[in-house]
Amino acid sequence: MLPIQHSENDSRGIFYIKQDHQTIAELTYSINDDVMVIDHTEVQPSQEGKGLGSRLVKRIYEFANENKRKINPLCPFAEVVFDRHSEWNHLRV
Repeated sequence: MLPIQHSENDSRGIFYIKQDHQTIAELTYSINDDVMVIDHTEVQPSQEGKGLGSRLVKRIYEFANENKRKINPLCPFAEVVFDRHSEWNHLRV
């Protein structure tokens, strides 16, 4: 299984998966106080249906939980994943 990588600065962040030095899936977010606003999730068409997008949303949930942050799943895909996991509602704004 390909690892999920993460990069963040003061105002933006990204979780991503690379294969052969190419990004095949990514989730981007902005940071507003301690709220991570998920604004985009994208998986390359050739990689769709493999659960990569869901893995990225799960990873941002785990990261937020570990770092005492909240999440606003503004991206429609992330919102659907959050809707499927009511046990994540304690982090949702």
